[in-house]
Amino acid sequence: MPSSNLQVPRHLSRFMPTSSERGLVLLTGARQTGKTTIAHARYSDLRYVNLDAPENREAVRATPTASWATTFGSAVFDEAQKEPILFDKIKYAYDGGTVDFSLLLGSSQILLLKRIRESLAGRIRMREIWPLSMSELAAGPGAAEAEPPLLDRLLGPESPDQVLRNTPAALTDQAEASSRAAEAHLLAFGGMPALGPLDEDRRWEWLRDYERSYLERDLGDLARLDDLGPFKTFQRLAALRSGSLLNYSALAREAGLAVDTARRYLEYLRLSYQVFLLQPYTNNLTSAVVKTPKLYWTDVGLLRSLTRRRGEADGALFETMVAAETIKWLRTARRDAECRFYRTRSGMEVDLLIENEHGLLGIEIKSAARIGGSDLRGLRQLAEAAGKAWRGGLVVYRGAAVRRIDDRLWAVPSRRLFTAASA
Repeated sequence: MPSSNLQVPRHLSRFMPTSSERGLVLLTGARQTGKTTIAHARYSDLRYVNLDAPENREAVRATPTASWATTFGSAVFDEAQKEPILFDKIKYAYDGGTVDFSLLLGSSQILLLKRIRESLAGRIRMREIWPLSMSELAAGPGAAEAEPPLLDRLLGPESPDQVLRNTPAALTDQAEASSRAAEAHLLAFGGMPALGPLDEDRRWEWLRDYERSYLERDLGDLARLDDLGPFKTFQRLAALRSGSLLNYSALAREAGLAVDTARRYLEYLRLSYQVFLLQPYTNNLTSAVVKTPKLYWTDVGLLRSLTRRRGEADGALFETMVAAETIKWLRTARRDAECRFYRTRSGMEVDLLIENEHGLLGIEIKSAARIGGSDLRGLRQLAEAAGKAWRGGLVVYRGAAVRRIDDRLWAVPSRRLFTAASA
């Protein structure tokens, strides 16, 4: 990713309502993923109130509800979870018609959702922001916008076969260079926006600092832990298992914790957007399927920092990146699709299975530049089991070209799947 102080364009901008629309919006996501930046860029006409500042919290508490519209009006409230009374006052002003728009920002999902259930249920639209995606990084700092990735077209009404037949096998030199650089950055350092202008040593330092600030700030919002040592041990062990089936008993045993404590710690990581769980696909293709979720880390850079892994990305890191890029797009674009994985007890597996109104799209992830016959076995078996619901299968790999392998079966380089289809 080129060094620059210019902002990288975010897909989320096009999915955020304008301040002229009547509505309340919650934007949540991990700390340092760009919530405040996108709020300033998208809503520069609104007053910005940071509730990290004690005097701003006091001003919110001191403002009578009847004066809310004249004192604050339509505004952006950062770290909204820090002041509980905010939600009741916004509700009063919104229901009374004196305020038409407010944007709430925060990284403490559990506290925000609790406040919303208590005060703003049915009134608020929720949006999530994630670390930078490959297509955003490929667009680069200062670009007007980032085009949707090829993945988005593959989820539309046109069949994957038709889409990929019309997709160039190779990119132009410039597009190839930007997509390679974006993927290399993601696999080496992840997608935290602050890393872009830094040199390599300072990137690692930033990631280590993030670990510490996470324990002090985000975890502090979620729980009161007298001793952070057991949580830090659990966090690192969970990071080492990114891409694996989630086994609470094994995690708890290795971390020296009770199983219930391990479950609670993992929920803290999920609520603070450090991890996500991929659920198994169990819709009657066969009864002999694994029903345990898989655990993935959201950001490869934070995963590397926690596990002290540098150098070339291995298969587990590559799989984590592909799974995370898929989830980022589905959640950001709010596509009506479910991403799961498929695995039978006999060991047949497809890494990702995306289901929407058009059918099933299978994705096998291979951290190699070449594809062998064994890499296709799971997709072929699943295609047969799915029947008419099957739209096609992709082997996402580290090769150079988009190419057809067989009927409704394609090899697609990861840097092509997650960058602009028209490049």
